[in-house]
Amino acid sequence: MALVQDIQLTEGGFTALKAKFSEALARRKVYRQTLNELRTLSNRELADLGLNHSMITRVAYEAAYGK
Repeated sequence: MALVQDIQLTEGGFTALKAKFSEALARRKVYRQTLNELRTLSNRELADLGLNHSMITRVAYEAAYGK
């Protein structure tokens, strides 16, 4: 109930909501793309970048959402 009260779907509110949703989708796309690209690299290629397999998820998250 409180969530519904917080969202005001006036002209500006709907536009802002739409913009936030679009931004979230764009960030998610960057995350997935980075994750997929890093997962295709070999251990040697990851080492050249200073990474290992356990770091892939964190690096992809930081690429999309920042620190």
